[in-house]
Order: sequence, then C-alpha cells, then structure tokens
Amino acid sequence: MMIGALSKATKCNIETIRYYERIGVIPKPPRTAGGHRDYDTPHLKRLNFVRRSRELGFSLGEIRQMLRLVDGGDVTCDQVHDMALGHLSDVRAKIADLKRMERTLKDTAARCEGGKTPDCPIIESLFDGKST
Repeated sequence: MMIGALSKATKCNIETIRYYERIGVIPKPPRTAGGHRDYDTPHLKRLNFVRRSRELGFSLGEIRQMLRLVDGGDVTCDQVHDMALGHLSDVRAKIADLKRMERTLKDTAARCEGGKTPDCPIIESLFDGKST
C-alpha cells in the first residue's frame, strides 16, 4: 500500500510516518518501480503499535525498547513489564495532580461572584500562587 493508504488505515499523519522511518522506529519500506514507498501488513501492524503506544504516553525511547523485544533483541518481557508498571505509576501521579487542579479550580471559581468588579478571586488566587 502507498503512504496515503497507510496513513488513512492507521490514522497517523504522513509526515509522522516519514519521521518514524527516519528515526528507525518503523523500517523503511521497499520502493516501487516509480519510487513510491510500498508498505505491507507488518508496517501497518508496527505503525499501529507505535501510534497506540504514543497515545498511552510512552516515549519513543520506551517504544524502541519494547520493539527490541518484538524484534528478538536483548529486552525481556520482564523489562517491558517493569517499564509498563513505571509508566502506570507516572499516569497515576498525573491523575492525582489533575484531581488537585480540579479541586483548586472548582473552589476558586465558587468564590467568584462574576460581575464587573475588579476584585476577582480567580485572578487573585493565581497571583497568590498557593494551591489547595
């Protein structure tokens, strides 16, 4: 398949596909006689893996490590498991931060009566720098 079809099938931008090729996350496909990239099912599967991993917040370095397991490299399933657990810990910390942010914004907005007065508790709390 051509790059446009791969892009459509994976919902991945064409320039992103080319970037992933340049950095070696997906292998460069063979070229047709006319010089066009000719992708096949393994490219599609690998690109879906990379895209989904990025959606879950894995870095390109982490994705490379996971792919080394897939490609028969020196990475073990235990290492990928540990990486996933570490990432899960980071996600949970971000969720806790977001919940704190939600509480702070809710509490601050509740103190605001609106109107045209120059005294705004939302603005004041942002100047204050304290968090709830």
